[in-house]
Amino acid sequence: MSAVNKTGFFWDERCFWHSGGNYALTMPVGGLVQPATAGGFPDSPETKRRLKNLLDVTGLTDQLHARTAPPATWEDLARVHPESYLKKFKTLSDTGGGEIGLRAPFAQDGFEIACTSAGLAKGALFSVLEGDLQNAYALSRPPGHHCLPDFPNGFCLLANIAIAVEAALAQNLTSRVAIVDWDVHHGNGSEAIFYDRDDVLTISLHQERNYPMDTGDAEDRGVGAGEGYNLNIPLPPGGGHALYLDAMERLVIPALEAFEPDVIIVACGFDAAAVDPLSRMMATAETFRKMTNQMMQTASDLCDDKLVLVHEGGYSEVYVPFCGHHVLQQLSGSDISAPDPLASTLDARQPSDRLHRMHQELITELVRYFDL
Repeated sequence: MSAVNKTGFFWDERCFWHSGGNYALTMPVGGLVQPATAGGFPDSPETKRRLKNLLDVTGLTDQLHARTAPPATWEDLARVHPESYLKKFKTLSDTGGGEIGLRAPFAQDGFEIACTSAGLAKGALFSVLEGDLQNAYALSRPPGHHCLPDFPNGFCLLANIAIAVEAALAQNLTSRVAIVDWDVHHGNGSEAIFYDRDDVLTISLHQERNYPMDTGDAEDRGVGAGEGYNLNIPLPPGGGHALYLDAMERLVIPALEAFEPDVIIVACGFDAAAVDPLSRMMATAETFRKMTNQMMQTASDLCDDKLVLVHEGGYSEVYVPFCGHHVLQQLSGSDISAPDPLASTLDARQPSDRLHRMHQELITELVRYFDL
């Protein structure tokens, strides 16, 4: 196997089998076949499956260290989630599925699949921290950044990144972790879990008042020992390529430089893309590639290139694959590309110069507010 950079790609077929259960009219057909659904669940497996397929078709998979990882253990989960929640989730999963939170339904075996998803995040993080890989991408599904310790929501059933982080801290593989969340929705779960901690910096760029509608304010900075270690960057609807790169350059990177993490983890949602059905932003595949490059440069400067990306949202079956391919091409340093078929259309529809100036003023205001 050849690899331009030592880049891992963690995936598991079972993650594609997660179903929305009561949202999607799941038809169980046996434990060795992906469940058949009648649609209706926005978190379709096709966005992730088509990303993996595109990597295979272009040949980029062959330049990655593609592998799976063991599921997260009960001990891993219990560092983040109370036993009462885990037992309730497991019991309902064993008896056909259901919903115990908000917009986070699951079908039969949903608990085991969620453990597999969290295990991919843990495997990616451990492989980078232990020096087996330079960087890594975990194609986790179901996602995790909305999951509170005892309340799943927003398609998220277990806090994948938090579970991986707590496991790494418990093994003394790291002592300072930075989480950068560029999913279009606020990373309220990661925020809540680490809100009173100074060993984990949480940063969320998100469309303001999208989901959840009552979290993600810039004024929410953390409490106690964690005060100042949570950074919310709410962005106005319609913000595009330039706004995201400006926010990363002027807000995210200075915050990371001040914190000096051992490793950077990106909650990598692609739902800020212009064609996503669950947002009103104007990012492109090139936006995600350039943000990945910014994180790679920052990881090189601060933490010996240690960078992990964990898949979160993104709901356009036709566009997520290209966004993901751009990210993994950049992450691995490969010359294998998958040209964005919507590039010229989306570039022509980016915010006007007038809106861009307004966006720059917003970033300047946040720079002053955060004292960066």
